[in-house]
Amino acid sequence: MISLVVRGAHLRVAAEVSKWEGVEGGPHRFGGTEFKLGRRELGHLHGDYQADIPFPIAVRNRLIAEGKAEPHHILSQSGWITFRFRNEADVGAAIRLFRMSYELACRNQRVAPQGTTG
Repeated sequence: MISLVVRGAHLRVAAEVSKWEGVEGGPHRFGGTEFKLGRRELGHLHGDYQADIPFPIAVRNRLIAEGKAEPHHILSQSGWITFRFRNEADVGAAIRLFRMSYELACRNQRVAPQGTTG
């Protein structure tokens, strides 16, 4: 049976994403923790079970086609994706998705990305 919770996933992802230059974490309006670069939301975590991350539609479609994410659980036609934690490897996969969001945001703000992925 596949678990839908990976204990400590939220804390591990948050610890890594919060290290990146200019990223601020805080409460999300629908629960969980969100991460922002300036005014742009990079995504948010819902406990140890799910991350929601925005991307341009073309990137979102590619991630879904490659099986790296699902359409957003509510806004299924938007650029948002939902990523569910099912096993330990998913912690690193979520960090990589947040890193993609961060790098896109840096390009849009003309800021050089800092930090490393985990």
